[in-house]
Amino acid sequence: MTGKTITRAQLGEAVYQEVGLSRNESAELLETVLSEMSGALARGKTVKISSFGSFSVRQKGQRIGRNPKTGEEVPILPRKVLVFRPSQVLKSRINERMRPGETT
Repeated sequence: MTGKTITRAQLGEAVYQEVGLSRNESAELLETVLSEMSGALARGKTVKISSFGSFSVRQKGQRIGRNPKTGEEVPILPRKVLVFRPSQVLKSRINERMRPGETT
């Protein structure tokens, strides 16, 4: 997998190569996992993936923002946002790969 963004197709291909299912079965498995995760998040549950991190939905309250172009104050309505918190294992794996002088 190359590039900075990983697509569903690339994830499905990785499952195909690692697990040995057919490409169609790998794509279906990926879609099932993503569907279960998004459904749980929509129901307000937290999704934890061992050695990776956790996803949760957080409620943000209403606040006053400012239009940077005009300086006009505008209300920002309350909303829900998706939050990802990486595990210590993931953090350490990322930091191990970053050596002094490296940018990516």
